[in-house]
Amino acid sequence: VQLQASGGGLVQPGGSLRLSCTASGFTFDYYAIAWFRQAPGKEREGIACIGGSTDGSTEYTDSVKGRFTISRDNAKNTVLLQLNSLNPEDTAVYYCAADYTYGSSWCSLGREYDYWGLGTLVTVSS
Repeated sequence: VQLQASGGGLVQPGGSLRLSCTASGFTFDYYAIAWFRQAPGKEREGIACIGGSTDGSTEYTDSVKGRFTISRDNAKNTVLLQLNSLNPEDTAVYYCAADYTYGSSWCSLGREYDYWGLGTLVTVSS
């Protein structure tokens, strides 16, 4: 089982990035996928998730609603996180994780996730 996050980097305030999470070793559409982040000195927080089915529902934490968009392509075993209107408070290591939900369409940031990938660093600074 492997989850690989990529796409992080240095961006100026107000800029955008697109993160990608590519999975292998499990039946991708049976799992909800979420993005978490951990800023320096802070606890890890769930920021967005998407259900396993092609019309999977989404959930966002309040601080990213309207700025971040999660999507998935089950044919490519990939989940994308589009980050817009970035600010310095978004600086963190971003992780993707998988939660077995029997292929249902829902997801929840409050659940325990089964598989985790290594993170990708997003730095927002001028």
